[in-house]
Amino acid sequence: MDQPHDDDGRREGAPWPGLHVLGEPDGLRLEVVEHGAGVHRLVLPTATGPRNVVLGHRTLAEQVAGTAFHGATIGRYANRIGGGHLTLGPSTYELDVNENGNTLHGGPGGFDTRAWTTESVTGSSVTLSLVSPDGDQGFPGEVTARVTYTVGRAEVAIELSATTTAPTVVSLTNHSYLNLAGEGSGSVDGHLLSVHADHYTPVDERLLPTGVVAAVDGTPFDLRAATRIGDAVRRAHPQLLPARGIDHNLVPTGSGMREVATVERDDLAMSLASDAPGLQVYTGNFLDGSDVGTGGRVYRQGDGLAMEPQSFPDSPNRPEFPDVTLRPGQTFRRRITWTFQGGAL
Repeated sequence: MDQPHDDDGRREGAPWPGLHVLGEPDGLRLEVVEHGAGVHRLVLPTATGPRNVVLGHRTLAEQVAGTAFHGATIGRYANRIGGGHLTLGPSTYELDVNENGNTLHGGPGGFDTRAWTTESVTGSSVTLSLVSPDGDQGFPGEVTARVTYTVGRAEVAIELSATTTAPTVVSLTNHSYLNLAGEGSGSVDGHLLSVHADHYTPVDERLLPTGVVAAVDGTPFDLRAATRIGDAVRRAHPQLLPARGIDHNLVPTGSGMREVATVERDDLAMSLASDAPGLQVYTGNFLDGSDVGTGGRVYRQGDGLAMEPQSFPDSPNRPEFPDVTLRPGQTFRRRITWTFQGGAL
């Protein structure tokens, strides 16, 4: 059974600063922290008691030191930009790098590392904002980003937006790891995952897209029918080797706000809807035991599933991918919803 809120993984230290609790005590409850504008815990009522279904850190200090992006709002650019190299029109920008010479999730000082400002909060919603100065991590333009979390009886809605003072690239998302059996309960291998995608973008040895948009037929990325995650990641396929599992951008069918994926385990299920053109499916392959979770257990490989609605990775260097340039006067917008079924909802 999940620990009560006042006796969770922070019981040995001071209360977590900048934490907002949304929802009802006996219903769906979302905990959002200002650091990284992130999801700290998501507690659902079940027949066996309240259950936290997302991974997270015990303390703010551990979150600041962490590198797994638990629950965070990702920016300026979700996923990878190859070689930390960005060209916009006649100008070239060198970005800070943090993974194999690439810029991952905005670089080593990405939005996940920042203290966001709470703009407004109610019992069911919170809005946080961040101003990223011109030249931040090498990106041009001053960007103002906002994220709003809103909870309902069985749903969490996330709305992300950004504006800029100069042409730049922006792709914001949320990086929560899900485990419907409960945070710290072990592997998600037994979860059934389906993604409504006929295509994916293959990667090279540095996990950068090759530029091809390939059919999922005959690959581990054919998740159009519900598939055990453990079966998918253990298939013999060369695309699984660089990432030690699935860490790939799938291309959900359709456009606009639509259901793009579902995941289920025993008594709980979640559907994911988004208006993003891509969906990064990451099976927690690089969780290595260095993070101690909110419930006091360490996270190891495969202990969580991240599904990150996004623009295609490395789009700034791939003219064949959809354009991701944000210009003054425009507003970047992204919507994500998690809708739960089962338990005691």
